[in-house]
Amino acid sequence: MHDRTYDRLKMGSAGVERVNWNFRMKRALAASFMLAALVTAQGAAAADLSLAPLYKAPPPTAALPYDWSGFYLGINGGGGWGRSNWSANNTGFGVNGGQAGGTFGYNRQFGNFVFGVEGDIDWSGLNGTGSSAGCPGGCSTSETWLSTVRGRIGYSFDRVMPYATGGLAVGDIRASMPGFPGGTSTNAGWALGGGVEFALPGNWSAKAEYLRVDLGSFNCTGCTPAPAGNVSLQENVFRAGVNYHFGWGK
Repeated sequence: MHDRTYDRLKMGSAGVERVNWNFRMKRALAASFMLAALVTAQGAAAADLSLAPLYKAPPPTAALPYDWSGFYLGINGGGGWGRSNWSANNTGFGVNGGQAGGTFGYNRQFGNFVFGVEGDIDWSGLNGTGSSAGCPGGCSTSETWLSTVRGRIGYSFDRVMPYATGGLAVGDIRASMPGFPGGTSTNAGWALGGGVEFALPGNWSAKAEYLRVDLGSFNCTGCTPAPAGNVSLQENVFRAGVNYHFGWGK
């Protein structure tokens, strides 16, 4: 009987061990499944991240260089100073005065070089009087208007353009001496100079320029006693202006 009891106990112990072993196997399998599921989920998330498009900021847009081409209109104002000479009585004196008017022109740009033509017409208050032994009462010379038509050659530094200019100048020369009728002549001469122009916001630009103007001379038969003499006029003009560029003809 003792042996049977021992055998039963032994069999019961073996059964408990089998139950414990089965439980441990189930726990190990469950842990394996959980670990595999976790690894799979992390892999899928990493795959989703790797497939997500990377955002890149668009490259900055480079500003286009300023184009000086096209037609323009503007206004200008400044002043002049110069000299007038009367050959009949050997009298020379200085002249000066203000000027103001309008401007029109056209530019064409090739690379950095800008070629153009510009015209203007200005009211002029240039005048002066001088005395000498041959002109004791005073000889006077004046100019009431001045117009130029010039070519321009500039070099563009984007929104800044220095330029050289030269061409035709036309204006009036008025001469008078007390006791004589005097005389007036419209003369054609030349203008030569240069300047710099700055592009402003919008379609506007501003400029400053210098011109050397020579209107030559005319024979004034009513200015002095016989014989008649020549009256000449040369001037230096400094002026500033503002132009509006239409962009036509680019």
